[in-house]
Amino acid sequence: GSNDEEKLKAATAWSVWELSTSRLYVDPSYIAHATDDAKFAIAFARIEAHYFVNGAFMSDDEQLLKNADKIKDIPGVIVQGRYDICCPARSAWDLHKVWPKGELHFVDDAGHSTRESGIVHELVIATDKFRDL
Repeated sequence: GSNDEEKLKAATAWSVWELSTSRLYVDPSYIAHATDDAKFAIAFARIEAHYFVNGAFMSDDEQLLKNADKIKDIPGVIVQGRYDICCPARSAWDLHKVWPKGELHFVDDAGHSTRESGIVHELVIATDKFRDL
């Protein structure tokens, strides 16, 4: 919108909500980033809004699952936080079922954020596995 004060208020509220729900254990300093840095809050909210307004750049909610046959022979890794409320575990499980070469790893003590130690650990293992392809 054109009202900068309202734009900042909405962007901050969105960023606080997203950062609060993306981790299992939320550090208040992590949330403070959204409330203390207007540029971050606006950029973060705009990127996410762009993604959602465009339907996650998918033609429909089932596009990835319906087209999984196109990647059936490509190895990969799905890393899923057990307490991820942004992308429920069911999504990872459904993808795993239709992608034979997609290894599924649940991280017991994590939500959605790639900044959680268990997620980082699994992503490093996954990238190391494919390093020499």
